Amino acid sequence: MTTLELFAEPEISTLHFENQAKARGVRLVAGIDEAGRGPLAGPVVAAAVILPASFDLPGLTDSKKLSEKKREQLFPLIRAQAHAYGIGVASVAEIDRINILQATLLAMQRAVARLGLEPDHLLIDGITPLPLDCSQQTLKQGDSRSLSIAAASVLAKVARDRIMLSYARQLPGYGLEKHKGYGTRDHREAIARLGPSSLHRKTFAGVREHLERCRD
Repeated sequence: MTTLELFAEPEISTLHFENQAKARGVRLVAGIDEAGRGPLAGPVVAAAVILPASFDLPGLTDSKKLSEKKREQLFPLIRAQAHAYGIGVASVAEIDRINILQATLLAMQRAVARLGLEPDHLLIDGITPLPLDCSQQTLKQGDSRSLSIAAASVLAKVARDRIMLSYARQLPGYGLEKHKGYGTRDHREAIARLGPSSLHRKTFAGVREHLERCRD
């Protein structure tokens, strides 16, 4: 054994936090994640997923580490194998009214409500717990550390991308089909040229300075 191997950190299973909760008697663990906190346009979407003990889907990890093609392949497989899943959305109007953090938490609560089951424990990506009377744990970079959160991240990302593709057909010229509302150079230039649309977050820098040219 080499020195590096001797002092290497032990690898933690991506089911470590789920198993830890179940060892305490928890029966239903829901992983929760969101997609769309950073974009200049479009809603924020969250997903909650309860995986069964028999869940087996090699290659599942944080959606940001997966190609769009791989996420699309995993999307129906996660839904088919999950014990339960729910998807929640907070609109652009809600983001502008209550701020992006509160809108994200609202979308997460809606995702939990749509599970159809009441989870005993929540694993939440990030550092902010939900205002729910339920056992819960927040995890920084949870989508890379928990399989349940990774599954939620894929569902949220694919669901939001599909929403943005539908908007791209309604609002041509902004390139939404390419950047999905994120603040790329092309997107910022389109906002400056065309003015913000009803889909743009008016409280976000990159949008609010162009509001005098707002496009319906």
